[in-house]
Parts: sequence; structure tokens; C-alpha cells
Amino acid sequence: MRILIVAILIAATGWSGYWWFGASTVENGLKDWFAERHADGWVAEYDTLETHGFPNRFDTTIDGLMLADPATGLAWRAPFFQILALSYQPGHIIAAWPQEQTVQTPLETITIENETMRGSVVFSPTKNFELQRMNTELSALRVASDRDWDAEMSSGQLAIRQTTARANAYDIFIEGIGVKPASDVLDRVDPLEKLPNSFETLRADFTVGFDAPWDRFAIEQQRPQPTSIAFKTVQATWGHLDLRLAGELDIDAAGRPSGTLTIKAKNWRDMIGIAVDSGTLGPDLAKTIERGLGALAGLSGNAQTLDIPLTFRDGGVYMGFVPLGPAPVFRLR
Repeated sequence: MRILIVAILIAATGWSGYWWFGASTVENGLKDWFAERHADGWVAEYDTLETHGFPNRFDTTIDGLMLADPATGLAWRAPFFQILALSYQPGHIIAAWPQEQTVQTPLETITIENETMRGSVVFSPTKNFELQRMNTELSALRVASDRDWDAEMSSGQLAIRQTTARANAYDIFIEGIGVKPASDVLDRVDPLEKLPNSFETLRADFTVGFDAPWDRFAIEQQRPQPTSIAFKTVQATWGHLDLRLAGELDIDAAGRPSGTLTIKAKNWRDMIGIAVDSGTLGPDLAKTIERGLGALAGLSGNAQTLDIPLTFRDGGVYMGFVPLGPAPVFRLR
């Protein structure tokens, strides 16, 4: 019995020492990170930073958080932020955001409110903390800008994981339920209120290749830039309108895409009618576009569904030989 008691005491002392060392490492590592960002010219401030959770957890709470990157003009302010981890699995953390926080950009200040905003993140067991997978869930999200617009979402999910057997590539899944677009967008797009004020579903499943991994240096130094995007499916359902997209794009060093995306639009004539109502299209031009697209839709055997390929090349977007306008530039600040 005496030997058993001694063994238990030794084990408890050893585990206590391990927890104290681990908690100190986590806490001091975060404090050092803030100090390094401050030395780089960031605004990197907090009121308190403490780790608790003995004996099985490293639960760190940062109160009074303020981060601002002068290179991008982005800033984030939150009353608290929590990083929760099991003491025997420190590379797998739970991140918890407050129910209200603000993000500032060079153009506006955005207030974010929610009932739930938390994520599960798994990093590689190296000092670079390379992202392996992440899953974030949201509920009752509301976003409001000081430029007089707001948007809402009933629930949402963001999932990211490293692509198997491909370096610096990530599979990404995004889903939003009950998404109400920005109020000013609704006013412009659907001024006659022919559609519901929210999307039933917004869903995207795609793979993005980058020129570098997403790790600690992606935040501290330079964001990885996309080199390719493979859209497995993108779907937006808004009332009786349904829009889907699939295809692959290669991205050059300047962020210009090349490749082909196929767009499938159900009840596309109603989309043109809404564009006319909003003033985006003039009636005469709309009739011309409708006749041309009607001929294409007829080839598919279903006049209500449009199935067309869009080609991206030389910085532009083309439907066949017809130029539609400049292509978006894929660059992360």
C-alpha cells in the first residue's frame, strides 16, 4: 500500500509539473507573439492573458483584445477571445469568439453579433503550426456596417482541410442557411421585392491551391496567394431562382485566372427581369440578351434552364467569342 501511495504521489507531482510547464509555455508563447507583432509596427494590445484548466486543460482567455495590421489597414477588437485545448493534445484547439466584436477596414467599421461562433482547429505538431483542418460553426449571425448596411445569417459552417497528397492545397466547404444579403444590396437588386429577403441556401465546395502553406507565418508575414481553384459545386437558391457553378481555374502570379467555369441557371429569364427592375440592364439590351440566351437554352432541351461555359483568359471573361468584361483578380492582402 505504501508503494502504491508513493507511486500516486510521484505521478501527481509529475503531471502537475507537466501542466505548469505546458501552461507557462502556452501563455508565454502568446505574450511573446503579441510583443513581436508590436515590434513589427502592429497595434497588439490586451488587458489580461491567463491560462487555467488544471489538470486536464490549457484554457487561455485574452481579455480586452485589439489587433491592427498597418500593412493591410485591417483591425479587430474583441472583449475576449478564448483558446481551449486538452493538456494531452495541445495541437487540437477550440477557439471561441465573443457575441459581439468589431472589424475595421480602410473603408468602414463592421460590428459582428452572434449567438454562437466557435471553431475546432488542428495544427501540425511543429513550431510553424501549419493548419491541418478546421471546422467553424455560426448561428444567429448579424453584421452591421457604419456605412448603413447590415446582413444576417441563421446558421453557417466553414470547413477546411489539407488536400491529401497535394502540397499547399486545401479542401474548403462553406454553407449558409437563411442568408440575408446586405440591406443596400437587396434594395438595389430587388427593388420591387419579388423575391424573399434571404437565400434559402448558399453552398460552395471547392479546392484551392496556394504558393505557401497556411501557418503562423501566413499571419505574421505574408498571406499565401492562390495558384488554382477547382469548384466542385457552388449553389445559390433564392426563392424560385437557382444558380450553380463548377469548373477549374489556374491563377497566375498577378492573380489573373485562366480556365473554364460552367454556369447553370434555373428560371434565368426571371433573373434578367430582376436585373431590368433594378436598373442594372436596360429593357432593349435585356431583350437582346434574352433572345441570345434563349437560343443557347433551347440547345439543352430545357428552355427554363441555362447551361453555359464561361472562359477566363488574358484578364477577361468570355462567353464563346463574346467578351463579358474583366475577370476578377484573386489576390489576398
